Amino acid sequence: MSLPQSLFIRSATDVILRGICAAFVAIGGAARGDEVDPRPNVVLILADDLGYGDVGCYNDQAKVATPNLDRLAREGMRFTDAHSPCTVCTPTRYGLLTGQMPFRVRNGGAVFAGIGGPSLIAPGRFTLPGMLKDCGYATACVGKWHVGMTFLDRNGQPVRGNGVEAVRQVDFSRPIQGGPTDHGFQSFFGTACCPTTDWLYAFIEDDRVRTPPLGLLDKSQLPKHPYANDCRQGLIAPDFPMEEVDLVFLRKSQEFLERHVATSPEKPFFLYHCTQAVHLPSFAAKQYQGKSGAGPHGDFIHELDAIVGELLSTLERLGVAENTIVIFTSDNGPEVASVVNMRKDYQHDGARPWRGIKRDQWEGGHRVPFLVRWPGHIPANSMSMQLTSLTDITATVAAISKIKIPEDAAEDSFDLFPAWLDPTHPQIRPYLLTQAFGGIRTLSIRKGDWKYIDHTGSGGNRYESDASLKSFEIPDDTRNAKGQLYDLASDPGERHNLFETFPERVEELKGLLEKSKVAGRSR
Repeated sequence: MSLPQSLFIRSATDVILRGICAAFVAIGGAARGDEVDPRPNVVLILADDLGYGDVGCYNDQAKVATPNLDRLAREGMRFTDAHSPCTVCTPTRYGLLTGQMPFRVRNGGAVFAGIGGPSLIAPGRFTLPGMLKDCGYATACVGKWHVGMTFLDRNGQPVRGNGVEAVRQVDFSRPIQGGPTDHGFQSFFGTACCPTTDWLYAFIEDDRVRTPPLGLLDKSQLPKHPYANDCRQGLIAPDFPMEEVDLVFLRKSQEFLERHVATSPEKPFFLYHCTQAVHLPSFAAKQYQGKSGAGPHGDFIHELDAIVGELLSTLERLGVAENTIVIFTSDNGPEVASVVNMRKDYQHDGARPWRGIKRDQWEGGHRVPFLVRWPGHIPANSMSMQLTSLTDITATVAAISKIKIPEDAAEDSFDLFPAWLDPTHPQIRPYLLTQAFGGIRTLSIRKGDWKYIDHTGSGGNRYESDASLKSFEIPDDTRNAKGQLYDLASDPGERHNLFETFPERVEELKGLLEKSKVAGRSR
């Protein structure tokens, strides 16, 4: 009997990885008996909708103090030219976990909600956690998944669609398909999508909702402010604290770290911690409310920073900080309502100094904070201008862990480890691809200082019709251009479209973009 193609792909990839890891063991790189594996642990913290300008070490005019993130920058490297693969969450998370640009796969521009699925990651697709697990790492995912998973109804059939009625169809006694534990994570505790937004307010442990939702969320008991409106009327479990979700995630990550160090100290670990903060609604826990001096969203940023500090302290308390790489970044730029209201009420600009916000193809939509610390290896208090995509985490971690990536995997992931060691290292990436809210219809390519956007407008938000954004609209100074071209060296604010001024540059970059689309890879 022949195997399904997806299983064959997975089997072939597993054989390759097992061979690579066996070779690594043979040269003394992995643990034998009580011998300690010298490869570093990895903690990857992914914030949600945190803008470049929301972090003090990136924005000297920020109105919210971020001492723990600033400390991470002082003790490691701060990247100033790092980008999410997409300007919204689901596609970015796909790109981060697979090293492949999301527009290359079916539904690669989709944003899942509620019980949305199926998984954007196909069965057998090479992933960062799968790579590390196969090479001896303990792998854990805590927090917001949001790459899609499949819930089954009472007849064992996939539930499709969203909203309360879709959630009511789910048989919570059945295992969930396509979640983190099907893609390389040995354990998972978190939520299917945005924790306090998307109709299903319940925690998932591994592949089950342990405490199913019992009734409708009572929104009358929740805070009411301009940052509280992105909370849908969903079904909620009795153990789901809407204002303390991130504290639950923190405790679960700490428990994983403590358990691992107590039971398998010789083995390296990979922890992927995905926060709710600072995705709207901004529901900071009680102890953080009113503490930032910049309103409810400022309090949420303050809580996020405190959580990072707690994770750093946990690594130190357990004695593993010195051999742990900590990576901190965000899935895209800041949300519309948070930017508009924070600018108006507190003179805080989460997108500063860039044009655009979440969903936009302009820099503010995808240029994100990116901090990396590895004591004794990555120079402390250093800054890098290396062009970086979150897709590069896979190849870089593979190089650090001495893992060779198969040729047909991580197609858009570049090994930036030399640049992590040397902030003056020459540029490694030949070019950068990003996609906006419209998926493959809204791509851009960056080469050097030149950025070509293969569409008109923002690619996401509608500045011409959204009253809250109208005042931020920058009229295009070309009339018939079919795309946009900017020189970020002289025009970092992307105010002057040079599409008609440099047609040869447009032709070069559009040609390179089309070549990359046809080739199916940029690496």
